[in-house]
Amino acid sequence: MDMTRIRDRMVEHHVTRRGIHDQSVIEAMRTVPREKFVPPGSEEFAYEDAPLSIGEGQTISQPFIVALMLEKASLNAGDKVLEVGTGSGYASALISRIARHVYSIERHEKLALQARERFEKLRYRNIDVRVGDGSKGWAKAAPFDAIIVSAGAPEVPTALIEQLNLGGRLIIPVGGSEGQRLKRLTRTSAAAFEEEDLGGVRFVPLIGEDAWTATHPMYTSTAPSLPKTVASEPSSPQDAQGGGMGKIDKLPALPHQHHQEAEIRLTIDDEGDTSRA
Repeated sequence: MDMTRIRDRMVEHHVTRRGIHDQSVIEAMRTVPREKFVPPGSEEFAYEDAPLSIGEGQTISQPFIVALMLEKASLNAGDKVLEVGTGSGYASALISRIARHVYSIERHEKLALQARERFEKLRYRNIDVRVGDGSKGWAKAAPFDAIIVSAGAPEVPTALIEQLNLGGRLIIPVGGSEGQRLKRLTRTSAAAFEEEDLGGVRFVPLIGEDAWTATHPMYTSTAPSLPKTVASEPSSPQDAQGGGMGKIDKLPALPHQHHQEAEIRLTIDDEGDTSRA
């Protein structure tokens, strides 16, 4: 099976034809072998524009939603990027082909370990993976030029806002069971942010101290309010779907929705207390 040809066809039919124009995103999607990020036996389905189960109640996101979030993050070659929700590792791999360094947080240790192994095999050495609460970000590695969150939060977690560099972009689904909106927040000064609405989406919940808890089937909000300095600038809605994340605690299985070159390391627990070479 010619995966290169199938990959090119996926990019043409499910990415560029649907309005993705960022050449760095397009080239990354032509380069990264998506079939390496799906469970064994699912390779032939890797390039369909649909999610695939990766275990732990999570999925690898459809190609279009991954491309959309990366394009809206306006990634540059020198950027340091935080991804909340490692999942299969596919989005982190794409980001690593565009940006300088990627820090990725996943609440499921098994998924984090699998993603790390994939990065090692592909020699993607500018990705650090950590198991922990994604709603708290990665303070020791901050500030970030971009933060991409692959799970829906009730409100924008304050920690993620605070970890943005000046000019930094945060891409995050926000909302509850009544519906989610994909938001882009850009830090314009020390205390001010520009907010844009990128359209309706559906992601699994972001589980964490400053996001959702899993004590109720519809989830319980524990998130703080967004600072009042955010100015709203709505843009044209684009319907999409996406995937999930949270923290390391043992939690009930979540719904099957779309998830999403220095030393690679996997850090367990709070801010790097334990690491695996």
